[in-house]
Amino acid sequence: MDQSRRDLLKVSAAAVGSVLMGAQQGASAQSKAASQQIKLPLAGQTGIRLATCVFKAEAAPRIGIVLSNGRVIDVESEAKRQKLKLAFAANSMISLIASGDAGLAQIKALSEKTAGMKLLPLDQVRLISPIPKPERNIYCVGWNYLEHFEEGRDARADKSVATLPDHPVFFTKGTHTMNGPFDPIPYDASHTATADWEVELAVVIGRKGRNILEENAMNYVYGYSVYNDTTAREVQQKRHGGQWFKGKSLDGYGPMGPWIITAAGIKLDEQRMICRVNGVEKQNGSYKQMYFKIPKIIAELSRGLTLEAGDIIATGTPPGVGFARKPPEFLKPGDVMETEISGIGVMRNTIVAES
Repeated sequence: MDQSRRDLLKVSAAAVGSVLMGAQQGASAQSKAASQQIKLPLAGQTGIRLATCVFKAEAAPRIGIVLSNGRVIDVESEAKRQKLKLAFAANSMISLIASGDAGLAQIKALSEKTAGMKLLPLDQVRLISPIPKPERNIYCVGWNYLEHFEEGRDARADKSVATLPDHPVFFTKGTHTMNGPFDPIPYDASHTATADWEVELAVVIGRKGRNILEENAMNYVYGYSVYNDTTAREVQQKRHGGQWFKGKSLDGYGPMGPWIITAAGIKLDEQRMICRVNGVEKQNGSYKQMYFKIPKIIAELSRGLTLEAGDIIATGTPPGVGFARKPPEFLKPGDVMETEISGIGVMRNTIVAES
């Protein structure tokens, strides 16, 4: 990797503009990928917080809109009250995402006209993961912060990778890793005592696409969420041939939330990714530090691989992870892991020993 690529980390990322539909740009796009159709941004990207909520004890989860005043709209109940036929299933975030502009328009209308609604205080609603049952594995990007790559050089069991790769490093986490923003993370000391933290920005894909052009990639983003790529380091690095999947895929090792905020509500260059353990700050990084930015990640991941509405991409973690510290630090029962992204929200997960 040449020095000029490393220097990219020292400058701010250029803003990613919407791709216009002019003839000249259309022709350019066709020359790059004949089958790739240029997509305009999803129409309703207006910074709405979309949560999956349990509104009453024992009730099935359904979609809620979290307002800036700390109140929550029960979308299903409100649609019934207004005799509104929804373009999506009110108990499925993936259904809402897949409904595209039609669903977003309805959500936007509900969020803007709250007079007469029965709004619940946020502290009376249980928030679970906004996508509690992903239909596919969570896509993840490794080594996407140069400082994180460098901090782990000496601590990694595999010494064969000496320089940051020229393309994003991809792996996946199993769907049972998904956990809620305030739910416990299971800890089994008989399996591993090396649970580690990794704050990450999660990207939620809003429409199906394959061979997506980098300059058009942001128009496939539905929104963003807070994610923690919790990892069993010993399992990841020293077992199973050094293959990452198992150490990244223990049940509950992927809390996400507290909601998805639709894309236009986030200014990426202003986002900071912070992780605290028992109130002590361990990580504090910026989107500007990402080596491969979101358009590049989406473009490379989608080459020959179809992305679907509702897919989740965890975009990498900044420096400060536990295994690279001297001496190493790991999570233990009773610890509270706090994961925050400015402008999105905060998760708090307690590490709980399994009986």
